[in-house]
Parts: sequence; C-alpha cells; structure tokens
Amino acid sequence: MRPSRYTRYDCDFGCPVEACLEVIGGKWKGVILFHLLGGTKRFGELARLMPAVTQRMLTRQLRELEADGVVARTVYPEVPPKVEYSLTASGKTLAPVLEVLRGWGSDYLDEIVRIRHDRYQAT
Repeated sequence: MRPSRYTRYDCDFGCPVEACLEVIGGKWKGVILFHLLGGTKRFGELARLMPAVTQRMLTRQLRELEADGVVARTVYPEVPPKVEYSLTASGKTLAPVLEVLRGWGSDYLDEIVRIRHDRYQAT
C-alpha cells in the first residue's frame, strides 16, 4: 500500500471503506470523477459541468485526486496553456462505485429532498 499524504495516518488505513472514502470523499470529488468517466475534460469544461463549485475548490479537489493517483493532469506547452484531466487506470476502476452512487442518488433523490425540506421547515 502506498503511503498516505495525510499526516493523521502514520500507518495503514483502518479499513478499506475508510481508504476509499479518504480518496473519493467530500462534496466534489465524486462529481469530478463521475464527469471524467465520460472522458478527458479541460478545467473549464469541469467548471461548467459543476457551476456551484468555486475555481479554488475545483483546483484543490483535482490536485488531491491527482496526488492520490486517480486523476491524471496533462499540460500541453501552448499559449495559453492547455491542461486536461482524465482518469488513470486506478481511477477507472472506480466506475462501478460511481455508477452505484449515481443510481442510489437517482432512486432516493426525491426522498432526500423531502426529508431535508421537512427538517428545515421544523427549525
């Protein structure tokens, strides 16, 4: 197992689920990975696909995914610089996980919205 870049883990992850969530967890990483399942994207394309994410956060999340070896960043020596992001071989193995998450979200989206609406109405 490759060493983690997170200082709080001086040894192996506690369990495989923890390891997976450490890589793909967070509000935007799964969404980025899902969009990259469709193929290579430039930064601007990803930003347009996720209008609610800030440029700073998108950059940060892409860097973390790249550091974890699931996203590849390719820079072309052009003016202006052209940068593309794609899934690595390791990143492509996340496809079944992302598809299951998408399916679950699709099946339960209405229920999640209703529950959250009711919760916020109660407060």
